[in-house]
Amino acid sequence: MSHQPPSQSEWAMLYQAAVAFKAAAPWEWMYDSDLFGVQNPADGEIGYCCIMGNLGEHFALGLYRGTAGLAGYLAIQSGEFGDEPDPLAILATQTCLMASFEDRAYLEKPDLAVIKSLGLKFRGRNAWPQFRDHQPTYFPWYLSAEQARFLTLALEQSIDVALRFQANPDLLEPPHEGQYLVRVPEQQAAGLAWHDAWMAPAAFTGRAIEIPQVDQPRLRQLKQTLRAGPSVWEADLFLSPTPIQEGKDQRPFYPYMSLWVDQRSGMVLPPHLAGTSTYLAEFQTHVLSLIEQSGALPKEIHVLFPELVALLEPITKPLGIKLRRAKELPMLEEARTSLLQYFDRF
Repeated sequence: MSHQPPSQSEWAMLYQAAVAFKAAAPWEWMYDSDLFGVQNPADGEIGYCCIMGNLGEHFALGLYRGTAGLAGYLAIQSGEFGDEPDPLAILATQTCLMASFEDRAYLEKPDLAVIKSLGLKFRGRNAWPQFRDHQPTYFPWYLSAEQARFLTLALEQSIDVALRFQANPDLLEPPHEGQYLVRVPEQQAAGLAWHDAWMAPAAFTGRAIEIPQVDQPRLRQLKQTLRAGPSVWEADLFLSPTPIQEGKDQRPFYPYMSLWVDQRSGMVLPPHLAGTSTYLAEFQTHVLSLIEQSGALPKEIHVLFPELVALLEPITKPLGIKLRRAKELPMLEEARTSLLQYFDRF
């Protein structure tokens, strides 16, 4: 998708909608669990709107895009990430557009430049509109023109729904389980006309993981030259907390880090960082490198998640390494905690 920035008129409409949304203050009577949809007239996609701010901390409208966005929202609401969710775990699942109201210190130069160009003035805490696109594994980024148009409509329709919800708290109660109230547009001569519809989202199947092909000659070489040792390795794959920006105008991303620890000695094996498009193949290649460097096959490898079992089986099975899915990885978790504390210093 092209990242054409919003035009001046599109920015003006977005800020106008945000100011009206802030003035309505729907978080005073709505919770972030009061979900409803807005259909994008451009492509029919449904964005699921979440009004935040009832606790008086973070004032925003989150527009969770499509079934993937809805699935990420529901995972957070269900407590899947625990009582204190790991921000990195949320980053790996979140697909949404966010209109939030921040202190001036949290705005970047491009945000302030747009506000100045529009002749707008804001003052005080939680008063400055900020708009961001959230995509899995990527740093929150500036909106494209298409995203700005959709978020503008979502803010406008959220005011409509919120005011009606204030008068009728049963407004969002579905006639059938699994349905959501959706604001649906219809193009008419005078412009867009909106009406309510009850819709069930399409089933979310998740992102299929394609297991890369392992370097078979390299695998055969390891099998022929190395014997099994006593080592038990703990392994995990997670997002690094430090984003990488490859070019000045390119969107930063959070690389995947593979971390390995010898369970008996507690020694941390060399970690590896990989980009979002190559991390699966690089994870497998890194395993082979670690085995080569150790000079012996590990007796066992322990992991937490089935995805890692699927990635490692093409390696461990031919080499006769026992692969076990464990309930916890104590040595690795200790190493990961130390690593994250180190990153927090920067």
